[in-house]
Amino acid sequence: MIDSSPRRASGSLFGLAYGDALGKPTEFLTVAEIVRRYGPTGPRELAGDPALVTDDTQMALAVAWALHDAPELTPAAVEPLLRRRFLDWAVSPDNNRAPGMTCLRACAELNRGLRWQEATVVDSKGCGANMRVTPVGLLDVDLDTLAGLAQLQAGLTHGHPTGLAAGELTGYAVRLLRDGAALAELPALLTERAREQRRVYRADWLGDLWQRAGARTPEEFIARGWDECLAALGRLDAALARPDDGDDPCRHTGEGWIAEEALATALLCALRHPDDPVAALARGATTAGDSDSIAALAGAFLGAAHGMPAWPAQWSTRIEYADQLTALGAGWD
Repeated sequence: MIDSSPRRASGSLFGLAYGDALGKPTEFLTVAEIVRRYGPTGPRELAGDPALVTDDTQMALAVAWALHDAPELTPAAVEPLLRRRFLDWAVSPDNNRAPGMTCLRACAELNRGLRWQEATVVDSKGCGANMRVTPVGLLDVDLDTLAGLAQLQAGLTHGHPTGLAAGELTGYAVRLLRDGAALAELPALLTERAREQRRVYRADWLGDLWQRAGARTPEEFIARGWDECLAALGRLDAALARPDDGDDPCRHTGEGWIAEEALATALLCALRHPDDPVAALARGATTAGDSDSIAALAGAFLGAAHGMPAWPAQWSTRIEYADQLTALGAGWD
């Protein structure tokens, strides 16, 4: 019997890994160097057997397994599991893929047993905050729980309010697409969410993090993050209002090293190629910025929208961590 279901959770998890793998060898190259190596359409084939991923997929799997193992999705239950998975990643011999310094620094502090609010890098809004949040968007939970989980997983390492807000918006985007929202609707829906949540500080999930940042009030702290995300979404809208000239999307929405830019630039790649997911991954990988993270998030979005049929069938056995991606996806499809 043929499985006719789209398998959106699997599509999103595998899409993240595929984008990560395609962007891995191009992350520190210029666009001109990428074009010389792969041609004007960028990398479109997985390289190696298995095709290796980066810390983006590794940490997304850490989040996924923490959620999978949690007896309940509460701060008290999830935080120790996230901490343990992050620390296991930090010392793994496979953690040799140019991991982000913020994650390593925060993990070193977490390993000392500090409260996460004291261990986190409070001034960092790097894309590590949202490159790994996709599993949160695949859970069948209410939006308050989704928001809390998304911000908590970001906050363990990236304590900046923009990392928290961008983490939530990225997880929310995956949720919307998994539930059938059209890709073209996403910028407006995310903008609406950002405006609604602008002064919502989730103290039950974040505790006294706002005080560590030196803000006068929790509302002032979190509003800064939402405002920066709204600015990034505004740049996305401006880019989409212009014809696609085929150039580097980072020129319009940022290079993706920081969380709100990774979200906006990945969405730009997905929205430029809504019906050709592999082209969207190649577009993300052919950038002057954080190519693996941009392509990974574009893959997560398009996989959530289209399911496993978005991707070449033969890729699912060639990607690194295929067994884990398969098991997790099957549990959430």
